[in-house]
Amino acid sequence: MLLLPRMSSNLARSLLLLLFAFSICDAVALPGPISDRHRSAALELFAPQHGSFASLEESYEALRIFEILAVREKPDVRATTCPKVLENLVSSTPLKDLFYALKVNGILKCKVNGDIFKDIASRLKATVKDAKTLVDLYYSIGSLLLIKDQASDVDVLLADADGTFHSIKALSQSDGKWRYTDKPESSTYAAGLALEALAGVITLASSEIDQSRVNLVKNDILKLFDSIEKYDDGTFYFDEKLVGGHEHQGSISTTSSVVRGVFAFAAVTSGKINLPGDKILGLAKFFLGIGIPGDAKDLFNQIESLALLESNRISIPLILSLPASVYSLSNKDQLKVRVNTVLGSAAPPLTVKLVRAFSTVAKDSAVIQNKDLKYDQNSGHHVLDVLPDEVDVGIYVFVFEMVLHDADGEKVYATGGQIHVPIYVTGIVKVSNAESAVLDNDLGSIETQKTLDLAGNDIVSLSANHLQKFRFSFQLTTPRGHAFKPHQAFLKLKHETKYEHIFVVGNAGKKFEIVLDFLGLVEKFYYLSGRYDIELTVGDAVMENSFLRPLGHLELDLPEAPTSKAPRLPPLAVDPYTRYGPKAEITHLFRTPEKRPPTQLSLIFLSLTLLPLIGFLVGLLRLGVNLRNFPSSAAPATYAILFHLGIATVLILYVLFWLKLDLFTTLKTTALLGVFLLFVGHRILSHLATTSAKLKSA
Repeated sequence: MLLLPRMSSNLARSLLLLLFAFSICDAVALPGPISDRHRSAALELFAPQHGSFASLEESYEALRIFEILAVREKPDVRATTCPKVLENLVSSTPLKDLFYALKVNGILKCKVNGDIFKDIASRLKATVKDAKTLVDLYYSIGSLLLIKDQASDVDVLLADADGTFHSIKALSQSDGKWRYTDKPESSTYAAGLALEALAGVITLASSEIDQSRVNLVKNDILKLFDSIEKYDDGTFYFDEKLVGGHEHQGSISTTSSVVRGVFAFAAVTSGKINLPGDKILGLAKFFLGIGIPGDAKDLFNQIESLALLESNRISIPLILSLPASVYSLSNKDQLKVRVNTVLGSAAPPLTVKLVRAFSTVAKDSAVIQNKDLKYDQNSGHHVLDVLPDEVDVGIYVFVFEMVLHDADGEKVYATGGQIHVPIYVTGIVKVSNAESAVLDNDLGSIETQKTLDLAGNDIVSLSANHLQKFRFSFQLTTPRGHAFKPHQAFLKLKHETKYEHIFVVGNAGKKFEIVLDFLGLVEKFYYLSGRYDIELTVGDAVMENSFLRPLGHLELDLPEAPTSKAPRLPPLAVDPYTRYGPKAEITHLFRTPEKRPPTQLSLIFLSLTLLPLIGFLVGLLRLGVNLRNFPSSAAPATYAILFHLGIATVLILYVLFWLKLDLFTTLKTTALLGVFLLFVGHRILSHLATTSAKLKSA
């Protein structure tokens, strides 16, 4: 028996929902092929601004995705994009911009003069001959290929194809990766670019490339796939380890680059590249498993890579998916399986075989073996009509296998061997023989016993003291008549003061029983007598009738708490949802303003403060102040003017202090002005003293 004394009420009520949600999430169905959700995402991520896209690269990616997904309500950007295409074709733009201008033109079919293609082709041939980096070779050769498709009368063949092939191959590494330049850093992403460029060289070669060189590249591809990353579910992908001075590429763009390069090279060479089918299928699982990317570039790489996987000369992956991974015995659900290509096209004739199915708690004991699913032509599903009696509620692993009807199909399609799929089988669990009783502690005899119908609304009212025990029991039976042990079976006692105690109910076979000995629980109950509401929680992810229901109440009489050793009541658990509710209103009590003197008295006081100033002005007039002693020479006159300005500034500072300045600001400013006045005042007074002395001596 486990006691959980301080679990909040809301948390306890949420246990069933949380357990069911998390458990079902663990049984996510296998990723299916491309759906309408991808089309909606494409329209959202590739939405033109003011009728056009930000760049030709983005324009191509949007147009290419709309083309692959057959989006009907796609935006019309021809009127705004074609002028950009023509501008980049006729000007000396960077190779990357020229490359994407030709890509866009291949889709929009803008009106381009044939002479423009001839001029571009001659420039690109010269670039291929003098190129020193892999990126320049990639864009130049790719552009020549695009011109070959758009203007068949233009000469785009490479005179020295062998030399170009060798230049690109010289950048390869022993592990199948490629370098961008002659620097030692290698890159998986660059390997995809190199393979695409080599495929272009083979296509543009005026004479056949030496087959031995082609075989060396095929061997490089096999080495590259030896370093592929893998997840436990059979997903394969490439990741970038080191990119030197180039922009870092994530796993989606890196894997997409390799897929484009490998399939482009395989399309233009004779023979077959012997890549394992499980790795090709694993690449498809990777792109389908990422769901719908939130980034436009990632979505483009995903869709284009899946389009290449849909049709290639190496191996076409077939995707087995389930519409649901939860099946109900109560509803007699049928097990349905669908097989498609990555873009959702129909699979070739095949049979889906259920090799075996076993429970996760008894992996060595199969409940289903070697059963062929029936193909329904109307729905396109492979169906198992009825689950056998050996399949009860629980979590199972179903092992499927696809068997192609055409034996030669194994050379064309990748089925992936045996595919393990987690399946939840749910049902209504029977709850019966519920009893509650109060037992004498010493003899164990039953003092009070009551039965309950947990499927109904029965409640009980019991009473007990600290010398007695409380027993509660019930039984759980699966639809197939077997004992059922749920993930959750809790009994909660909640005191009228809101303190609650939660106990785990144990089981032996079908019977669940808990006995509470109140003599040993008085301290856990903090010696709180009174009414305790009883609540039972039973839940499991595969139990369709999981429940949380009140059972009644128990009047419990506990002894008084000892004064010296009584445990302190802990603070009640705070409901976390209350923090988001309305807060209590805060009322501020401001200090009552002090009484002020009458207005007439304030005016009289102001007049008295002005009397010294008036007296000062009258005194100046009586003394006959004049400017006869004001210095006439430049330096003394300057000091005299600065001295009087300083005095005026001090007076203005006094006024500002009265109106707005605080005491500390006024004192700091006055100190600075005092130093200034001391200096200029000393200079002017020294001049006046010297002048006076000269007059007296004369």
